[in-house]
This record gives sequence, structure tokens and C-alpha cells, in this order.
Amino acid sequence: MTAFDVGLSGARCRLELSGGEHVPLPVDRWHGDADDADRVLLDACRGPTVDLGCGPGRLVAALVRRGVVALGVDNSPLAVALTRTRGGPALHRDVFGRLPGAGRWAHVLLADGNIGIGGDPVALLRRARALLRRRGSVLVEVEPPGCGVRRERARVSGGAWFDWARVDARAVTPTAARAGLALRWLVERDGRWFAELVRS
Repeated sequence: MTAFDVGLSGARCRLELSGGEHVPLPVDRWHGDADDADRVLLDACRGPTVDLGCGPGRLVAALVRRGVVALGVDNSPLAVALTRTRGGPALHRDVFGRLPGAGRWAHVLLADGNIGIGGDPVALLRRARALLRRRGSVLVEVEPPGCGVRRERARVSGGAWFDWARVDARAVTPTAARAGLALRWLVERDGRWFAELVRS
């Protein structure tokens, strides 16, 4: 089981950060249908889209219902199973490992704070950039302004510690630039912040 499988199973849980902060995880949102805020990302997906860290697959399923070719990728077998149950295709893979369609995706999704996967946002954005076709984009959800860039250790519900990171709305532009990406737009919806990044 992965660190997030407790939340994937539907149980309430928190992300505990090494500095002592506890962040509630939005389990209900993960398991619900895509909401109005999610539509900021969904409306920007106009071609084949890969969702890195897809969780239970609400965005993948929503894209498939819209007729968009989509694929979820997660290192949790439970997440992959839940995504497939919702009608979305998904693969059990490490997001840094070999993935189909590399260099041909129109969009890479990093929703629900998944810009933090692996604890190095620049490395993750470089990975996302490598998956894109020439005029593709990375669609990311970031933190509200205030935290900057934080790389830290985290765990879920007392589980094993893992590397995690947070990037806020002010820090996303310089972080993206280090990965060879530029900000196309940044928008807030219902207290959540989203950005589209393109090759610089």
C-alpha cells in the first residue's frame, strides 16, 4: 500500500509534515465527481491528456466522458483500480518511469497538489515537459499564495515518511522557469489555484 491508500479507501486522514503541520486531505473531493473548480483544468484539456498521480480518477473519468483521450498514472494499485471502476484507463506506474505516449501528450495534469510528488517540483515539471508534444501544456494545481516553495518530509496517518513539496501561486512562475516552462495563465477558483505552463 502507498502512503495515500488510507485516503484512497475513503477514510478521513491528514498529511503530517516534518515541521509539525497537519494538513487535512480532501478525501471527499477525491472520491466525488469533478466540481466547478476542477473544470478550470478540464476545460483546458483539448487533446490527449495524462494525469500524473490520478488517485481515484475523477479527472480521468470526467475527461473520458467529454470525449477526451485520457490516461491516469499512479503508483498505487488501489488508485488504478478505482480509476478503472469509474471508467477511466489507468496504469500502475512510477510517474518517473517509462510511460506510453512520451513526447505526444497534449496535456499533463498535476492536480490536487501533485506538483509535490517526489519532493522536487523542478524535476517533476521537467518530467512532465518531456511527456508533452511540441505545443502541449502542463496544467497544475498549486497552493494559495503564502508558502512559497517548501520541500519537506511528509506522511499520512502515521505511515512511512516520504519526500513531498509545495509550491504556491507566487512561486510557480520561477519554479516552472527552472524546468524550461513559462506561465500562460494563473487563476483562482473556489479557493483553489491553477496554472497552465508551456515550453518557454
